[in-house]
Amino acid sequence: MQPQIRAFLDDDSETFSYVVYDQPGGHAAVIDPVLDFDSKSGRTRSSGAKRIVDFLREQDLAVDWILETHAHADHLSAAPFVRDQVGGRIAIGEHIRDVQKIFKDIFNLERSFLPDGSHFDHLFADGDRFRFGHLEGQVMHTPGHTPADLTYLIGNAMFVGDTLFLPDVGTARCDFPGGDSATLYRSVQKLLALPDDTRLFVCHDYPPESRPEHAFETTVGDQRRHNIHIHEGVTEAEFVAMRDERDGTLEMPRLILPSIQVNIRAGRMPPAEDNGTVYLKLPIDRL
Repeated sequence: MQPQIRAFLDDDSETFSYVVYDQPGGHAAVIDPVLDFDSKSGRTRSSGAKRIVDFLREQDLAVDWILETHAHADHLSAAPFVRDQVGGRIAIGEHIRDVQKIFKDIFNLERSFLPDGSHFDHLFADGDRFRFGHLEGQVMHTPGHTPADLTYLIGNAMFVGDTLFLPDVGTARCDFPGGDSATLYRSVQKLLALPDDTRLFVCHDYPPESRPEHAFETTVGDQRRHNIHIHEGVTEAEFVAMRDERDGTLEMPRLILPSIQVNIRAGRMPPAEDNGTVYLKLPIDRL
């Protein structure tokens, strides 16, 4: 059975979340749900994630998994909200421990924060398989953007997180702590070795002026032939030189500082302080 897929766009962060399911009334996985966050006021809302929850209920779907492709730097995860509403296990790659170690130091997090991945319900290793309903998924470790990035291959569809964008947008940046452009090149080669007709779903789309509408689906064949950064014939050395030069011109994402603090905790906020208020830190001159 091939998966049925419903995409949800968060306009503010240009993030696509997905519900992947076997059939109405069957079983589902939710991938990369987004929590609304107003960086000016520090207020959160769950209206975007509620659209996902409403769809799950309309289709009478049992949620087995809430899958994170990585610890996102551009939006806060709504995984806990989705789990509280409809159930499911929050999962990410086992190398989230590496990301937690890096950012525990950067944010000087509380002593009780242990970088052991225990904030998540399940940690996947490269090559792991998982099931929900009539569908089977396979986990591919595709680091480079961050050390912990995963791609989920479910039937003929793969969900690549930030590793690849649409062919006319290119590839993920690699200048976050723990990122590496040569590693990303090798990860992408693993994805492009899959059959041409494998469907590829991106986590973000930043449409160029020539394409005003957001899109979320392409194929391995289209990526191999047309990706502006890493099409057939581009060597590792050429890609690394391009990626490193380009990354040197990019600003940090608008929400990286609040997002990372929350997302390395599986979408939970830091513990409240003695006045009952939750605070997020702003490290100076670290990124």
